[in-house]
Amino acid sequence: MRNYNFDVIIIGGGAAGLTAAIYLSRARVNTIVLNEGTAGGQMVLTHEIANYPGVENISGYKLAGTMKKQAVSFGTEIRSNIRVTGMKLDGEIKTVEVNDKEIYSANAVIIATGGKSRTLNVPGEEEFKGLGVSYCATCDGDFFRDKKVIVVGGGNSALEEAVSLTKYASEVTIVHQFDHFQAFEHAVKEAEENPKISFIMESRIAEFVGDEKLRKVRIENQSTKEITEKDVDGVFILIGYVPNTAKLRDLIDLNSAGEIITDANMRTNIEGVFAAGDSIQKRFRQITTAVSDGTIAALNAAEYIHYFKTQLQAV
Repeated sequence: MRNYNFDVIIIGGGAAGLTAAIYLSRARVNTIVLNEGTAGGQMVLTHEIANYPGVENISGYKLAGTMKKQAVSFGTEIRSNIRVTGMKLDGEIKTVEVNDKEIYSANAVIIATGGKSRTLNVPGEEEFKGLGVSYCATCDGDFFRDKKVIVVGGGNSALEEAVSLTKYASEVTIVHQFDHFQAFEHAVKEAEENPKISFIMESRIAEFVGDEKLRKVRIENQSTKEITEKDVDGVFILIGYVPNTAKLRDLIDLNSAGEIITDANMRTNIEGVFAAGDSIQKRFRQITTAVSDGTIAALNAAEYIHYFKTQLQAV
């Protein structure tokens, strides 16, 4: 095993992790980002970002690249496309094992492993991501002004976002697999009373169809198995979110949804371990909220490192 020592290890290189790296490295805190995918996380998959303050319009890939460049310029070391094969988070020295052959140690860890939207896993979904298929109405709703869209889902988020989309779209159709909704009564009522919203119940999207972009969907009735086609400009899949925290079970406190539990300072239940971004327990998941989380986690981690080193010097 090769051993490497840092002040702070950041696990995850999305918006939260890169922001934390920028703040820490600029404060002269020796920092490494260990990222199992490509630096930028889910942000890289966003075709167009038009609601990032101070930036009128930018691709997620370009914004991620800029964040990475900033972090590296301040001294952050970034290792991408690695595999975390072990972690020890308790005690004064935390360790992260990578690829079964390297050990990284630090006094503090920031977990920013992110997550991903649940998918339908049907033909065409992957092909039309960013070309008509979206998982964030708040992010992409403005791109569908005067267009026909579908919202898939029956929970609070799906119904609330469907209502929100009527500010842009000319027509919103909610497709749900059951004959009833799992949302609160007031959310259901608001959707039912909106003249732009219609419903296709006990049905599922069976296939996405198009050319250079999404053109229509095939919808299967769950009872009769009958397939119908519907012309559509966009589909918003809002059936839940999966945090990337499987490797953290039994290591840190998670809620029933697998999200990391933190306080307002992004501290977890383990001293010296912080968390930020889409893997934590929170309501809204946007690039801006991830950046905020990463900032708070970094500032508190820097303070923790300073205190830790001061205590060592005192001894």
